[in-house]
Amino acid sequence: MVLSSLGLLILRLGCGGLMLWFHGLPKLLTYGEKAVGFPDPLGIGHGLSLGLVVFAEFFCSILVIWGILTRFAAIPLVVTMVTAAFVIHGDDPWSKKEFALLYAIPFFALVFTGPGKISIDHFFFQKSSDANALKLPSV
Repeated sequence: MVLSSLGLLILRLGCGGLMLWFHGLPKLLTYGEKAVGFPDPLGIGHGLSLGLVVFAEFFCSILVIWGILTRFAAIPLVVTMVTAAFVIHGDDPWSKKEFALLYAIPFFALVFTGPGKISIDHFFFQKSSDANALKLPSV
């Protein structure tokens, strides 16, 4: 069980950290410049589309990294990456779609597995049997 949780921690730190650093942060820092011509696949406006992507790639990545509401935070990341692969790069060759899907797959796995025991989610929402094992003896 400990190795599974360690594996999930590595997955969260790796995928969340790469998404945050190389995709979310650059979009957040250049929001004003990118908002004008950003793709609008949902027809809601360029700025709002970019805002949703920044929400997923920056803010949800932080939640995934820390293991806070991990299952819910991974959903916008999956939706963003699947949209990037099949809508934004819909007419592109597979090699363009593959990169977005390589991010989508681990985030999709986190929707089902959760963050593991090495997470803030586990600290606050642990099962009662775990809680009993971790209680300090009364003095």
